[in-house]
Amino acid sequence: MSKFQKIEFFKKEKSQYSLLPFRFDRLDGARCVLTNLAGEYLVISDDALKLFVSHELDDGSQSYIDLRAKHFLVDGKTNVAKELLEVKLRTKYANLSEFTALHMFVVSLRCEHSCPYCQVSRQSDDKMKYDMTEEIADKAIDLALRSPARAIKIEFQGGEPLLNFPIIKYIVEQANFRKGSKNVSYVIATNLALINEEILDYCKSNAIQISTSLDGPKDLHNSNRPRPGKNSYEKAVSGIKMVRERLGFDAVSALMTTTAASLDRVEEIIDEYINQNMPGIFLRPLSPYGFALKTKTFKAYGVDQWNEFYFKGLEYIIDLNRRGIEFKEYYAATILAKMFTSQDPGYVDLMSPAGIGISAIIYNYDGTVYPSDESRMLAEMGDDSFKLGNVLTNSYEEIFLNDVLLNPIEESFSYSVPMCNDCAFEDYCGADPVFHHGIYGDFVARKPDSQFCQRNMAIFKYLINKMESDPFVKRLFMLWGQPHA
Repeated sequence: MSKFQKIEFFKKEKSQYSLLPFRFDRLDGARCVLTNLAGEYLVISDDALKLFVSHELDDGSQSYIDLRAKHFLVDGKTNVAKELLEVKLRTKYANLSEFTALHMFVVSLRCEHSCPYCQVSRQSDDKMKYDMTEEIADKAIDLALRSPARAIKIEFQGGEPLLNFPIIKYIVEQANFRKGSKNVSYVIATNLALINEEILDYCKSNAIQISTSLDGPKDLHNSNRPRPGKNSYEKAVSGIKMVRERLGFDAVSALMTTTAASLDRVEEIIDEYINQNMPGIFLRPLSPYGFALKTKTFKAYGVDQWNEFYFKGLEYIIDLNRRGIEFKEYYAATILAKMFTSQDPGYVDLMSPAGIGISAIIYNYDGTVYPSDESRMLAEMGDDSFKLGNVLTNSYEEIFLNDVLLNPIEESFSYSVPMCNDCAFEDYCGADPVFHHGIYGDFVARKPDSQFCQRNMAIFKYLINKMESDPFVKRLFMLWGQPHA
């Protein structure tokens, strides 16, 4: 061997592996999070990432083993990595072939509550012209049953839907008669103020579930949701008890809305849900639609205040679980399901392509069709940008193949949206063209300014950081992320 060799002779041979598609973002000054096309994530050091992308990572290192196991690289020892990644990716989008599983019927705009944050331009409870008719209900049922989804849910909304209970009964009976082999379930979204034995008997005989609102302790709930008699909380709590006694413990669920008055009371709100024996809570901000925007309620707090509220609540819920009290936060659980499984939960705001029309559709009391509840609320304020047609005058094809629906879905598909297509958290996030149109005037907005992005990015990083720093939290979050956990 010659004493003088070319410099290449002394260079260490690079590891023989190929990189699979991935994105990354920094968690802190020394660590990065990597995600692949299937949504699997891995946290590695900056140094390991540099070695990885330059093909100099030692194939015996833990980082190398983890990257191979999570489908970030393929080498001679892994002949099935690409195929597994393909299967997971196909599974992720499999639900698109059975689109529009949720069909919302606004059976009345009338309501006896006067909630200041209400997203609907509600009408007083004596204005019968704001009720859905049988003619409109018939046409809407026909459209709902044409959905490709084998199982659909019909949700009755308002206003207060129980103010038009006869049309609820009509829709249930007609849908059951016409459904054929399709599986149809029902839920009524009600404030429970009007619930009675007759309604509960009908719900029991038709397996109808109940969804209600519970904003927190008595004083907060009554302040957020005023009604004649100033007893909204009392009606809600007694109604929850009645439903459970007649229909079963799991037949009722509750949602809360965060107002400015809620911001420093997240632990009390969570305690109220525990006191009412709820298995979890969906901590959710005000929506920038309808009456909430008109009354300036939406601007009562910003993203930073919301994130502080949310993270304080999540920390409290984690502590409850440490103490043996099983309780879940549902928004985090939805994101974790996207992180840990290939099954998309189908939550409208966290879908790409956008969930509008694909995941849900709404039939207004007057027959107007919108691709989401939020777009209906936007229309209540005079913006008909998402109006798809009317059940009385338009066919299924005219409504669901309408450019009014297809254009925002196409434009907001995150794989092709600037700053979304190379975001490490794209697989966990979604496209919300209605939100962005309502606030920024277009379907995607400028991402650094988007409140939707700011809120979700903070949550994604928080969840990953908590799991990486605390084994208990990782076990808990993995449990939350499993279907039906």
